Amino acid sequence: MARRVNAGTAAWLLGGTIVTFTLATAALATPRRGPNAAITEGRHVFRYDTFGDEAFWSGVLRLHEPIAALTPVQALGAGLKVDLDALPAATVDALRAGEVNLNDPAVTLDLLARDAVVGVKAKVEDGALSAVGITCALCHSTVDDALAPGVGHRLDGWPNRDLNVGAIVGLSPNLQPVADLLGVDVPALRSVLDAWGPGKFDATVFLDGKGFRPDGRTAATLIPPAFGLAGVNLHTFTGWGQVTYWNAFVANLEMHGQGTFFDPRLDDATKFPIAARNGFGHVRPPEGKPDLVTPKLPALHAYQLSLAAPRPPEGSFDPAAAARGGALFAGAAKCASCHVPPIFTEPGWNLHTPAEIGIDDFQANRGPEGRYRTTPLRGLFAHAKGGYYHDGRFATLGDVVDHYDQHLDLHLTQAQRSDLVEYLKSL
Repeated sequence: MARRVNAGTAAWLLGGTIVTFTLATAALATPRRGPNAAITEGRHVFRYDTFGDEAFWSGVLRLHEPIAALTPVQALGAGLKVDLDALPAATVDALRAGEVNLNDPAVTLDLLARDAVVGVKAKVEDGALSAVGITCALCHSTVDDALAPGVGHRLDGWPNRDLNVGAIVGLSPNLQPVADLLGVDVPALRSVLDAWGPGKFDATVFLDGKGFRPDGRTAATLIPPAFGLAGVNLHTFTGWGQVTYWNAFVANLEMHGQGTFFDPRLDDATKFPIAARNGFGHVRPPEGKPDLVTPKLPALHAYQLSLAAPRPPEGSFDPAAAARGGALFAGAAKCASCHVPPIFTEPGWNLHTPAEIGIDDFQANRGPEGRYRTTPLRGLFAHAKGGYYHDGRFATLGDVVDHYDQHLDLHLTQAQRSDLVEYLKSL
């Protein structure tokens, strides 16, 4: 048992031996930074840090080879976004004037060299693309289309529901290592990737190997927003962990960065056969290599928690109807019993069984808890593309309201359901 002896010089009694150290020395060893500095650092990590994942995307999959041949039209068609603020004024003027050949791969190379392709870090040497890596921003940022569709100012935290991850990964000339990981052949892997479509990704397939639902539809889920998570307990649709857990999970297991990750739940060979076989719950950097993930997690966490949900555009909802819908939300519709304002999820353990929310258990049972998270509702307009719920099964907010009206036997009138939709659009 340890106990403090005095406060000036810290001293602890450990097994009968007094160990001392000077508090001032300890403070100097771990300098403190203000919150703004951490957020600034975290923003840089979020936007530009690959955690060393070029070793996988280029070293193994050789993805830089087909990317070097993409035209801007093809890249934008796959959902990649261009950061307008990374371009020089002359280039912006030329784009506005239609003087840039968007069917020329050399233009794509120039955009990559300027760090203008959101979420993609490129190494360009002697006019050739030699490596690419990806960052958090690839999936969890978009742009405001200020100049053209897919070209604008960054919107960090917004899900990129145009991004076709499966199609981009499918460009790789060397998919065999991924096929071997899943225990399938390359054509079978391609069928899984092709089924994802825009705005979807399946992180869990690399743990359990389930590429499709029992009904034959893709097992992939929608890319979620990374904004509005301050005060929210669990991050993902099925509640794997908090924001910083998921950052470590994705950086190591999905982005293939060089870091440390621990989750013994992945040792369950029945539920997560691929993860258990490959030791995904016990990841360490290669011997002699530094951890490029863990030191970045605190600042990345701070930045993500600083991303407030965006406010809906002016004129996008009826204020009077939204006010009536707010009263219903807090009362007869029973929404606030789970979506507790102002965080619009439960303070605490925010998970529910599939039966409680009236849907199937397929995706829930792929997670560690067998439940679905109560999704925070602010900024719904920013991730409406692709539908609602984890798999987009409800095309509109009206469909969501109708589902709960039936499931909870609420007997709301059509006018009440319409008012409730306006309230949800106002959040």
